[in-house]
Amino acid sequence: MAGRPLIGVSTYLEAGARWGVWELDAALLPAGYPRLVQRAGGLAAMLPPDTPEHAAATVSRLDGLVIAGGPDVDPVRYGAARDPRTGPPARERDTWELALIGAALAARVPVLGICRGMQLLNVALGGTLVQHLDGHAELVGVFGGHAVKPVSGSLYAGLVPEETTVPTYHHQSVELLGTGLVASAHAADGTVEAVELPGEHWVLGVQWHPEMGEDVRVMRGLVEAAEAAG
Repeated sequence: MAGRPLIGVSTYLEAGARWGVWELDAALLPAGYPRLVQRAGGLAAMLPPDTPEHAAATVSRLDGLVIAGGPDVDPVRYGAARDPRTGPPARERDTWELALIGAALAARVPVLGICRGMQLLNVALGGTLVQHLDGHAELVGVFGGHAVKPVSGSLYAGLVPEETTVPTYHHQSVELLGTGLVASAHAADGTVEAVELPGEHWVLGVQWHPEMGEDVRVMRGLVEAAEAAG
């Protein structure tokens, strides 16, 4: 690999987004994501929703993959009835990101799931979600914070060995872990805050939003794994 590794980040697809004099459909990504990739030593590429048959070709051009935060995963994806507090589905994004995850796992491209990305990684491997956590994300559009404690000996603990306070905004969480996944960090109430696939393939999901903080260690772990795989 020559130069910095290329890290693809999935994006939102929003109807009627507004900027300047324009109101058009847009592929959007909060700037914190590419900035975090860049601060961690990678090059950032936005991955707008596409048809799933293009996922393998997309992943083949990447050195690492980030599945970004966003709307709730459609409960049909894990065989559950919709809770009234679950947000509206983003079916096109679910389909595309599940295809990206499957392609990255097959090609052994390093993967980092952030918030929704962690939840979707769990669903992709056959896991289920808690559709609502009381007391979480109570202030709309305002990030909170809480402590996360790593599981000793995990990949995550190797990156962040101490308990830390992390930026958080979510109301759903992992329920049944997907096949092969293990929990690698917890909140004080026992909520799973990070998951990973043990073994040589670098796969990690975190429930919080590292792109909203100053700590680059999780993203640097992905970038270094991408460099090593190259």
